[in-house]
Amino acid sequence: MSANEATLIGAANETEPVVATSHGLVRGVHGGDVYAFKGIPYAAPPVGPLRFRAPELPQSWDGVRDATAFSRIAPQPVMAFVGSKPREMSEDCLTVNVYTPQLGDAGLPVMVWIHGGAYYVGSSADPLYDGSRLAAGGAVIVTFNYRIGPLGYLDLSSFSTAEDEFESNVGQKDQLAALAWVRDNIRAFGGSPDRVTLFGESSGAGAVTTMMATPSAEGLVHGAIAQSSPAGSVYTRETARRSAERFLQRLDVAPGDVHRLRRLPAAALIEACNRLIVDTSAAEPGTIPVAPVVDGELVPEYPLTAMMRGQALRIPLVIGSNRDEAMLFRLLRSPIVPNTSKAVQLMVERLGTPEALAVPSGYRGYPRLRPALRLSTDAAFRMPTVWAASAHSRYAPTWAYEFDFAPPLIRVAGLGAMHGAELAHVFDTHVPKVVAAGAVSAGRRLTARMQARWLSFASIGDPNPVGMTPFWPRYDTERRSTYVFDSRDRVVRDPRGELRRVWGDDIIAFR
Repeated sequence: MSANEATLIGAANETEPVVATSHGLVRGVHGGDVYAFKGIPYAAPPVGPLRFRAPELPQSWDGVRDATAFSRIAPQPVMAFVGSKPREMSEDCLTVNVYTPQLGDAGLPVMVWIHGGAYYVGSSADPLYDGSRLAAGGAVIVTFNYRIGPLGYLDLSSFSTAEDEFESNVGQKDQLAALAWVRDNIRAFGGSPDRVTLFGESSGAGAVTTMMATPSAEGLVHGAIAQSSPAGSVYTRETARRSAERFLQRLDVAPGDVHRLRRLPAAALIEACNRLIVDTSAAEPGTIPVAPVVDGELVPEYPLTAMMRGQALRIPLVIGSNRDEAMLFRLLRSPIVPNTSKAVQLMVERLGTPEALAVPSGYRGYPRLRPALRLSTDAAFRMPTVWAASAHSRYAPTWAYEFDFAPPLIRVAGLGAMHGAELAHVFDTHVPKVVAAGAVSAGRRLTARMQARWLSFASIGDPNPVGMTPFWPRYDTERRSTYVFDSRDRVVRDPRGELRRVWGDDIIAFR
């Protein structure tokens, strides 16, 4: 079967629909208003000689493959997240999940989700990312697993030899492979390969903004939504090599013996990487040793720089951040984002430039904890968002937002609109205990508005559904109109402009 022959086989079988993909038949389930297909391979298992290499096409299969349950997730540290449960891990994890309200050639808009997790945790199986309710609004939702941590975002390419090649950015290459699968197969699931919106949160949003600076993504993506993108967390090959050297030291592997990494158990690699991440975050706040790399090939330029020069994909973009991002990392005691006064001060000192050293003067009360956390939020998420919106808006339609909503008890606790707080509204996957904390009806109405905005953008390239108010104007560097999601949505011109001016227009980031 050719790549363009993905077709619906069993439309008449409502409860167990069967679809033909380019590599074989898959059987899903139908529940409520949505069909769901899970665990469909989009690439071969990246094991043995394929570890640390670009993904290859999966083998075709005979018969009908069961696609009613999630596949195993990418190897990662065992961590507990609200609403999730431990799942079996395996390097054989490169699979997609499809949620759709219609099967066959319906031409629906497609939304492809990249999960977050600081490039080293997370999966598409997290209940928070269940695409059923979003799909019921009239789009095909695709989620997928990709390689993370040392297997996906540790750059060992500088240790390659003629006999043994290690590639950079293999996690990003997995994402490209998933997008290629969507192009070749999504018609049979009701979607249009010509209306694909790539969206993600946190490192998933960082992957989105990096994909916008990836020339080979041209034609695979037609719109982008970046929710809390650490767009500046993309590093040089020299920085990546230093991280790789420290990783090898933790495994007691000499650079000349790097080939041994193909034979070590994945668990050993994950443990060494986890220690490296913790140590790096403590010693070098604001950096993470596993992240996309400007390799001159897949990613030829820093995403923010590419946007400034008009070299990024000139596609419509929705981009934003949450008002109190750093509070989640404070709550979880996670060093990934600096969340103590000492760590924030060390981050500023490490940036080192006169412009960076002047930034704290704009935060009244600094270095006390609250202003320090506001600075950390701005450094990691808000200012990269502003820089990206400012740059991209010169070349393509751009809309900026800020998410400010938090139930009353969450606000009273001092947590506010933390990192990831918008996710339950985008997917309508509310955790009951969080919803019960107050403002249930206001939260539900906000969910309906966010979903309508996201679906409108996916459908027509504009987040303004007919008749919805307030009108969300495009972002430009004169007005800097920003849509604020809250109990009552509003449009604000240049929110906290005084702090934006303290940071300036030049990109301040670790490289």
